Amino acid sequence: MSTPYEGLQDFVTQLPELVQPLLIAGLGMIPYVEGEGSAAIGIIVGINPIVAALAGAAGNIISVLAVVLFSSRARESVVARRAHAARGGTLTIDAADRPSGGESAGTPTRRSKGRERLRGWMVRFGVPVTSILAPLALPTQLTAAFFVASGVKKEWVILWQIVAIVLWTGLIAAAALGVVTLLGR
Repeated sequence: MSTPYEGLQDFVTQLPELVQPLLIAGLGMIPYVEGEGSAAIGIIVGINPIVAALAGAAGNIISVLAVVLFSSRARESVVARRAHAARGGTLTIDAADRPSGGESAGTPTRRSKGRERLRGWMVRFGVPVTSILAPLALPTQLTAAFFVASGVKKEWVILWQIVAIVLWTGLIAAAALGVVTLLGR
């Protein structure tokens, strides 16, 4: 009996072994797929579960690092500009400083609902627990940007996002391995 993903398995097995984890890492960089989704996909298509989990987590971590570093520089620029304006300089508001249409229009979007949930968790539980719970509401890349924009130190954001990525990727990879083993390859 053939499986619904047999064609995908055949495609992946034809790729060089070095390319397979790179493909999974690339998938791990995509918000909403992330490390856990890419690891599960890798396991389902026949990549070694440990390799799939490590590659998925690595791709997710790399994308979060990029977001944190970019967001941190952007926040520092905005804070410096506002401090200059407070000392007597002029403050100009450009399009990047204005609220986006979905949030200012009064109709909450899925993303704004997730941000509100995340803000509540952050106030209630702090950064460590919120980082671990956040993938239930938003991708880690958006969570990391939210934390940095809220003024959380980038080193703290990076640490707890890595912990969350490793934890969720490990849990989902174990579950995917269990399902694949139960269903048989």
